[in-house]
Amino acid sequence: MSKTAKDDNTADADGKTDARAFAQRVLDAEAEAVRRIPLDDHFDAAVQLVTKAAERHGSLVVSGLGKSGHIGQKLSATFASTGTPSHFVNPVEAVHGDLGRIRAGDATLLLSYSGNTEEIVHLAELLKPDALPMIALVGPEGSDLEKLADVTLHVGDVTEACPNELAPSSSTTAMLALGDALALAVSRQRRFSADDFAKYHPGGGLGRQLTPITAAMRFRVGENLPLIHEAMPLPQAFKLAQPADPSLRRAGALVVVDDHGVLVGVFTDGDLRRLTFGDHADMNAPIGQVMTRDPRCLLDDAVVRDAVRLMRETRIDELPVVDAQHQPVGLIDVQDLVTLKVIDG
Repeated sequence: MSKTAKDDNTADADGKTDARAFAQRVLDAEAEAVRRIPLDDHFDAAVQLVTKAAERHGSLVVSGLGKSGHIGQKLSATFASTGTPSHFVNPVEAVHGDLGRIRAGDATLLLSYSGNTEEIVHLAELLKPDALPMIALVGPEGSDLEKLADVTLHVGDVTEACPNELAPSSSTTAMLALGDALALAVSRQRRFSADDFAKYHPGGGLGRQLTPITAAMRFRVGENLPLIHEAMPLPQAFKLAQPADPSLRRAGALVVVDDHGVLVGVFTDGDLRRLTFGDHADMNAPIGQVMTRDPRCLLDDAVVRDAVRLMRETRIDELPVVDAQHQPVGLIDVQDLVTLKVIDG
């Protein structure tokens, strides 16, 4: 190991290495760059330009070169995944045929921290005669790109976190943050909902979290989840809840209703343990006398994320699912969530 590398990892009196101390300065510099981004009427105008293009069924075409291009690709993906159609066009490829990807009705978002990147400025010049709404995302004021754009968003004159103040770092972080703010403001303006988000993210952890609770639950009223009347004696309730096929798994709780079919309680394994170690005479009592009354439950329009949150908050393993009249439609079990891989087994 070289002397320099060794010195960089020498801990100070507080136990912090020089590398970590430097890393903290990088994080602080990038956070400060984001904090200082100016937001003014230009931001509102940019939101309106993108929103109007989307309402006309146009796309937001994003372009940038180098590090700004990488940021632009991420921003385009964020717009697309939050309800605003978008795609990325490389400015070099644009002049070799990819201009055909840009249509009347689209809006454009062009990224260049200096605002003077030759390829981006050239692309803006080519787009200008078509009168497509053009948003520039740049650093300081007064650039060539700003002169061509309809609306310009500035991140300001940013000092890079790089020790030589050269490598794009604080500037790209600021551009990413401002672009995210624009994407999410447009999404909010267009009333993009959690249901819409679920349609765009059917796979992976996000998709599973947004699965309708009625699609995730295995125990359903009328199929494999009998409803127990509160006046039914406990032994009879146990017998009714036993699956006809002994190989099938039974629900972890009995769901108890009143004369109107409204949920009034549940009888869980915990309730059974309390009876086992208590007065054995209660083993023959009506289930309504020994159940857990007014249990926590979920409405049938909930999603898996709601079940995960409630189970973690309450440490409950089974939750009844009810309709708007508070009548049970099913039961979500912790094992259902384990199967979906949204909670550890």
